Amino acid sequence: MPWKETCAVDERERFVENWLASEASKTELCEIYRISRKTAYKWLGRFRKEGQPGLMDRGRAPHHCPHALNASVKRLLLAARKAHPRWGPRKILAWIAEGEERHDLPAASTVGDLFKREGLVKPRRRRQRATPTKQPFAACSAPNDVWCVDYKGQFKVGSGELCYPLTLSDGFSRYLLACRGHRRISACGAQDSLQEAFERFGLPTAMRSDNGQPFGSTGIGGLTRLVVWLIKLGVKPERIEPGQPQQNGRHERMHRTLKAETALPPRSSFRRQQIAFDDFLTEFNEERPHEALGNLTPASVYIPSPKPMPRHVPEVAYPTNYEVRRVKHTGEIKWRNRQLFVSEALRGEDIGLVETDTGLFEMFFGSASLAFIDHLGRIHRRPVLLWAPVA
Repeated sequence: MPWKETCAVDERERFVENWLASEASKTELCEIYRISRKTAYKWLGRFRKEGQPGLMDRGRAPHHCPHALNASVKRLLLAARKAHPRWGPRKILAWIAEGEERHDLPAASTVGDLFKREGLVKPRRRRQRATPTKQPFAACSAPNDVWCVDYKGQFKVGSGELCYPLTLSDGFSRYLLACRGHRRISACGAQDSLQEAFERFGLPTAMRSDNGQPFGSTGIGGLTRLVVWLIKLGVKPERIEPGQPQQNGRHERMHRTLKAETALPPRSSFRRQQIAFDDFLTEFNEERPHEALGNLTPASVYIPSPKPMPRHVPEVAYPTNYEVRRVKHTGEIKWRNRQLFVSEALRGEDIGLVETDTGLFEMFFGSASLAFIDHLGRIHRRPVLLWAPVA
């Protein structure tokens, strides 16, 4: 039976005091304090053994866990982790299991908890990521549906200069459109290489990239000046999810071949490295058969785009029911008598705002939906960059 709604420890002390004073029998005391005889014997036994501290509450955790880690296995796991500090629980378990000695090993989650308790795991710092594009990506069923672009990892040429290869390929035919060595990752350099390809091959429908500069940012819509330029040309920007290179797997597979053919070892100078890139581009497109193409060469499948590169980059236009705002050099717009920061990537550009059924204003740059503005003038970013045709 429960104790009265007072401090349980105080009630126990009064019960023991009354019992010591022999003021009543145990049965009568149990009725007064509304407890069972079993409970009375328990607390009297604790008082005889431990005195006053025996009347305090104790933790309810079990004294023994049948599934606890064996001490020898625990020592083995910790020793393996210290010998291989970069290995995770699954690698360590597999490594131990291959040994000659047999052990009853725990689950990987149990090993991970052990490493955390022992301070052998450093928490990772959360990184800001550029906003990926809404899935699914554009269909890649014909040449120029999707072009893939990326900066291949840098390496040093023989002269000591760093080389950052910018690569551009057609997703359908695997045709390598460009492979230019740059001395640094640069929005201007990337735009120059893309413009050269656009003038030669025409415009694609979409451009797929990772989230790094100059193809993405942590700002609104993941916009950069390069992305703004693509949108004005009518090219849909697509960004893969962070840590998911397989979403641009065709391009990444080409990179592996490029590295093996041109950078192992690097050439003696920047000029000779570019010659190696040019030779690789010719061989990859015109001589090397591709299994995914039925052993045809990319050059036999690819055809240029029917959409030519315009002589002048067009300005964006919006329907008459849109409210148009010019973005200042500070990246701000004036909205409802207040200054709202949008993006420095849009400075000098016009954005369109249209009221939705919910009373929010949807913000567009060209056909790209960027964010919403509520009635208090607060900007709410979209979780993804949407591409919607503007009527």
